[in-house]
Amino acid sequence: MAMNLRLGAEAEAALRAEARRTGRSQQDILREAIGKYLGLIPSQAGDTDPLITRGKVAPPRVQFRDVRPRLHLRPGESSLDLLDRDDRI
Repeated sequence: MAMNLRLGAEAEAALRAEARRTGRSQQDILREAIGKYLGLIPSQAGDTDPLITRGKVAPPRVQFRDVRPRLHLRPGESSLDLLDRDDRI
């Protein structure tokens, strides 16, 4: 899929610097970052999120999948209304 991506000045500078430093194309860096974020590319040893390494967050059990909402709020209803219920445990 082709797309345009508008980056902020700081992200643009960081991406350019990383491409120069590694000799990789900017597109390759972005493709890898997106793949890792979505769980489509397995993590390498030492490439694990620090929160997962420290046991604060569990690693994903499955790769990225599109999630369909199971609950639809009525017009004027918010998620806070769902929390303020008498029947919840």
